[in-house]
Amino acid sequence: MQIRAAVARAPHAPLSVETLELAAPREDEILVRVVATGVCHTDIVVRDQMLPVPLPVVLGHEGAGIVESVGARVIKVAPGDPVVMSYNSCGQCSNCHAGATSYCLDFPARNFAGARPDGSSALSFSGAVIHGNFFGQSSFATFAICHERNVVKVRRDAPLEKLGPLGCGVQTGAGAAINGLRVTPGSSFAVFGCGAVGLSAILGARLIGAGAIFAIDLHESRLALAREFGATHTIRAGTEDAVKAILDATRFGCNFALDTTGLPAVIRQAVDSLAPRGACAVLGASPLGTEISLDLVHLMSGGRSIRGTVEGDSSPDVFITKLVDFYLDGRFPFDRMLSFYTLDQINQAIADSEAGATIKPVIRMG
Repeated sequence: MQIRAAVARAPHAPLSVETLELAAPREDEILVRVVATGVCHTDIVVRDQMLPVPLPVVLGHEGAGIVESVGARVIKVAPGDPVVMSYNSCGQCSNCHAGATSYCLDFPARNFAGARPDGSSALSFSGAVIHGNFFGQSSFATFAICHERNVVKVRRDAPLEKLGPLGCGVQTGAGAAINGLRVTPGSSFAVFGCGAVGLSAILGARLIGAGAIFAIDLHESRLALAREFGATHTIRAGTEDAVKAILDATRFGCNFALDTTGLPAVIRQAVDSLAPRGACAVLGASPLGTEISLDLVHLMSGGRSIRGTVEGDSSPDVFITKLVDFYLDGRFPFDRMLSFYTLDQINQAIADSEAGATIKPVIRMG
């Protein structure tokens, strides 16, 4: 079938909206009519080749839509089902068997190879291969092929056009607080970087009853939304000393910290702000080879810890379903940070995101 899709053909260049050919789903694949898809920082990082995914490629990994057809071996969903697409996993490795699917041993190949496991792509242009299967979906398109491992059936009363970001950015932030760090009721929590992921972490921390919640960001507009989402303290990065402000407010530092920026200097601040036995999680997409520097005595002597987290340590079938329920109950208003664009406006959406004018762009396929 013919579809419209945004194709990344060169680093740092605009995506081109083109008509492509999409092959029929194989017996273990699912064809989804995409209603809307979020734009994530990882899409931009890959477009610019900070992470090596082969070009040309159709990106997009926060898709939501309606199942159009399924292969003969698919039993999880049926045509007509509303779904959210998330990251892909193998389901066979030791981590998948342990329920840690975001640490699937085949995660790079399943999500960043730009192809199916056998090296093929369902996408083409005039007979030339266009790489796809990005995060098992490539949802910057009117239709996408995904898999049982990365599709989540959602409630029919949920607004599909808003749900795509749950598949990555929102799941990542909220999950980092709830599943990864396991922020506890009454504890203190600092979030460095209040884009979509950081704001989702604040919403998650509020859900479970955290006490002092610190939001640190360069943009006052994001700090204002952070306050609405539950932040009790906001710190304007670049004009205030975040570590000093946190220590002044807590005396010994915060119990938990999260860095969403991937910037070594900011990660150092997040760790320096920890109280004894405090834990910091990092999740920002950084260029390969990025290194950080920490005060070893500070880390060791206080029993502090730092860890990476991917996709919020979340099992999509479980966690995305919970987030939809929380949203419809009025307890998780993540849609407050969404801004909508058409597919033809995708480059404007990316530019607005990079400039900080938009927190979470969502592309409606119309």
